[in-house]
Amino acid sequence: MNDKHATQDTKEQHLDLSHYFPYQLATLDTAVSQSISQLYSGRFNLNRQEWRIMAALGNTNAMSAKEIAAHCNLEKMQVSRTISRLRDSELIHQQEDHDDRRYTRLSLTEKGRGIYKKLVPLILAREAFILSALSDEELHQLLGLMEKIRHKALELQQWG
Repeated sequence: MNDKHATQDTKEQHLDLSHYFPYQLATLDTAVSQSISQLYSGRFNLNRQEWRIMAALGNTNAMSAKEIAAHCNLEKMQVSRTISRLRDSELIHQQEDHDDRRYTRLSLTEKGRGIYKKLVPLILAREAFILSALSDEELHQLLGLMEKIRHKALELQQWG
């Protein structure tokens, strides 16, 4: 095979962001997240990580920082900084774990629970509005497809 033939066989590939799935997913995430974050950032001065942690704690009695990181899909350092801010704002309470004194358990304070209770209906209403673009069947299909893609992405991560 000569060099001229090799050049003709290999076409240069181009990436059109408007058709690139990760880009489309990122822009969708941004649009949806910003439309919802207006509620907790504007009215309650919370950032995305703070709200995620409060939402996780709102569904449980208490969690460790490690459990929060896994549940909220956040890095350990992000969780640590966010916990400090939430604690300083008196939205979460931190106490020693009775079973293992090396760990602390985090829970919402009364003030934090009050904000959580005010935000949840508002956030769920925004989610419902966004998802109203889809029929029940389309939503079911979308959730199934997203789960399939997530599994493939995790599979690829394992390969390195």
